[in-house]
Amino acid sequence: MKKGLLVGVLALGAAMMFGGCGKEYANGEVVVYNWGEYINEDVIEMFEEEYDIEVIYDEFTENEDMYPIINIGEVNYDVVCPSDYMINRMINEGLLAELNYDNIPNIKNIDPTYLKSAEEFDPGNKYAVPYCWGTVGILYNKTMVDEPITSWSAIFDEKYTGEILMIDSVRDGMGIALKYLGYSMNTAEESQLEEAKELLIAQRPFVQGYFVDEVRNKMIGEEAALGVIYSGEAIYTQRENADLEYVVPEEGSNVWIDGWVIPKNAKNKENAEKWINFMCREDIALMNFEEITYSTPNAAARELIEDADIKNSTIAFPDAVTLERCETFKYLGETEEVYLEKWNEMKATQN
Repeated sequence: MKKGLLVGVLALGAAMMFGGCGKEYANGEVVVYNWGEYINEDVIEMFEEEYDIEVIYDEFTENEDMYPIINIGEVNYDVVCPSDYMINRMINEGLLAELNYDNIPNIKNIDPTYLKSAEEFDPGNKYAVPYCWGTVGILYNKTMVDEPITSWSAIFDEKYTGEILMIDSVRDGMGIALKYLGYSMNTAEESQLEEAKELLIAQRPFVQGYFVDEVRNKMIGEEAALGVIYSGEAIYTQRENADLEYVVPEEGSNVWIDGWVIPKNAKNKENAEKWINFMCREDIALMNFEEITYSTPNAAARELIEDADIKNSTIAFPDAVTLERCETFKYLGETEEVYLEKWNEMKATQN
């Protein structure tokens, strides 16, 4: 939904950038499909050395790019990292294999809070192990706005014309409008979706552009006053520009969880479970967290964080009050097409 900063490679033959460069691996291979720049690359080499398993690693940019590849099954990925609502869809469509937790003992490191949250899209935690999580909010430059930002109203305010970076994502974009209007991000009411669309159409003249990856660098470079961004990206931007502030608006937002799953047609299921178990090891989870800055659900890894500012960061680890006003996206079946239709109608209008 978010993290991808590279164009996903769809052909397996082009997915060898982290492979073994001709080395023979005694225990075969594992074919991984993950978001772009969503792992510490050293972790991949460490896994290969420890398990003598070759990692063939591929990347995607959006859940919607990943889904048809798994659905068609032309490439046999062994382990994939979709987001909550897409995991729910893949479960419902019978695309995933149940996990054998005997092979994933490091599941003990995952905070039960996130396993419970994951049950909203994976009842019984049968198919997915949480990898990273976060929120969607507003990143703003304190020197370029005239008040603290607390509400989604700021990105619909004409006074910030040309200074707003809007997220280019159907569920996130529509969800923000729905939340601002007081509706659920998972509504199936077409009248509410139409109202959200009209709000976004009214916003268009104020928007500098619709982005995902570019928000980070544009905000660091002070090319805009406000941008919709994912929390992990916000942590990175604050390291680069101290004038940037992140807020989950008072109306609420999306809290998302990405998790490791195994497609039903995986050829190396046991190796995939070894991969998931390795990702759950506290030192590995810490390495990934420190590299990609997205919140870890790994309680043992969090205990190892040495930087007190990060360990206690309300961006990385928001309090219960903040999370209570957030929703997890659910897969909405045919209603997903209505969301897409409304979003495309909005995008088709002229500024």
